[in-house]
Amino acid sequence: MLAEIRGRSQITIPADIIKKLGITEGDKFEIMEKDGGIFFCPVVVYPKEKMERLAQLIKSSKEEVEQQTAFDSAEDMFRDMGIDIDNV
Repeated sequence: MLAEIRGRSQITIPADIIKKLGITEGDKFEIMEKDGGIFFCPVVVYPKEKMERLAQLIKSSKEEVEQQTAFDSAEDMFRDMGIDIDNV
């Protein structure tokens, strides 16, 4: 396919490529030059506050997992919970 640079260095991506890749208005791309070629790579940009919240969730999840007790058997787990499985 042939494309042409227009005013303000704009180029139109052919409609069939847009449809095939599911590109919509507002999508963002990393643009790279390599060996004389131009490459467009789709990217997702997340707001900093959402990434910070995600990092907090991961950290607290790791801490919670580290605090959990590992049991050698289901019977040990029930005993720790105060359940007498012999009388159930």
